[in-house]
Amino acid sequence: MSTEKKADFSGVSTRVDSSEQIVGKADFSGVTTQVDSSEEITGMPTYTVEKGDSLSRIAQAHYGNANAWKQIFEANRDVLDDPDRIFPGQVLKLPPQSSL
Repeated sequence: MSTEKKADFSGVSTRVDSSEQIVGKADFSGVTTQVDSSEEITGMPTYTVEKGDSLSRIAQAHYGNANAWKQIFEANRDVLDDPDRIFPGQVLKLPPQSSL
């Protein structure tokens, strides 16, 4: 049997003070968002690629000149890496006829 006395913590109390401000949950009820069409920003009409389309076919249909495919390709370098690889559902910008 041990004769050591055990520490008595029965009268000890604790308190934590913080300079941090208590903040409730964020309120996003007044947040709104808006998405503008790229047509409004670029001023260019768009065309959605369909099955069987090619840039030259799109150019012929919209400009009456199949060789205008190069201008369509250049206007869409941000989404096209290869003029021979377009896919149904892609939305392409059509440059104004005056720039052809």
